[in-house]
Amino acid sequence: MLDTGLFRLLSATLGEAAATETFSQLKVAPALLKPVGATVHRAELAQALNMALFRDVVARVPSAAAYVADQQRAGQPIVFDHGALRTVAWPSGALPAGEAAITRVLRPLGFAFAEPYPLPRLKMTGRAWRHQDHAEDIAQFFVSELHPEQFSSAFQSAVSRVIGVSRDPLGPAEVAALEQLARDRVLPWSTALALLPRLLSCFERQHPVFDWADYQTLLAESAEMAWISTEGNAFNHATDRVADIEQLADTQRALGRPIKPAIETSASGRVRQTAFRAAEVQRQFLDGGRLISAVVPGSFYEFIQRERVADDLDLKFDAGNATGIFKMTAAA
Repeated sequence: MLDTGLFRLLSATLGEAAATETFSQLKVAPALLKPVGATVHRAELAQALNMALFRDVVARVPSAAAYVADQQRAGQPIVFDHGALRTVAWPSGALPAGEAAITRVLRPLGFAFAEPYPLPRLKMTGRAWRHQDHAEDIAQFFVSELHPEQFSSAFQSAVSRVIGVSRDPLGPAEVAALEQLARDRVLPWSTALALLPRLLSCFERQHPVFDWADYQTLLAESAEMAWISTEGNAFNHATDRVADIEQLADTQRALGRPIKPAIETSASGRVRQTAFRAAEVQRQFLDGGRLISAVVPGSFYEFIQRERVADDLDLKFDAGNATGIFKMTAAA
């Protein structure tokens, strides 16, 4: 592990101790554990980003941290299936609107658009992004977009006030590096080491503190937009691929952990999902020009069981499942 390109990337970004711990928590395909070479392949950079994002979710969700610690003690590495995040298809200041803020990072890393998942009850669209080189072994991204034009004019105005002055975490150097990666599929080490922390910063909230009244306006019509207003493009959840989701749910329930009462099952019957409830987090707002704090829903941790179709793992998602899972942040 220590002499692989992947470990060098992760330790340079997280520190050696954190990188070592993350490697001990996650199952990493042998094909991604290549010796340090002259350049960094896009798959190595994609896996390093995913591992860092997984660690970020675990650090922010106490129930996830407890579960991951249990698995680590038992010597059971976690199979990171996918991470999910939310975007808004609306003018966002310096930040590209909607999923473009994220897909401009995913494409050069080797991810390709797989399938759309309309979420009409939420007035959103979900899209799956799958890695072209290691589809089963590198966690997918489920990127959703909220459509403010389907809400009231008051809601739209609040959205504009909240995200309309967003910053862009990527500068000209990072954009040029992504263009080079998209073209060559590899980067020099110095470029890759400088790029990875900037890619991580894309998965944060990019807009400043905003009015409490605007939060209430958003929450009245969309729990999902209210969540985006406080959490931005952070991972909404990370997902563990498990072999027996019913046994997993029963075990976690017996431990007193806040797991969803029901298991969501896809129309095909091949994909089953459940999750812990979202963590509660404190966020700041403006109220009459002064800062106040309030407890709001944060991120959560999910579990998924996938069946095989012939020789291939069913890597698809399900719009009904996604709609049910989205409620984990609404109910917190």
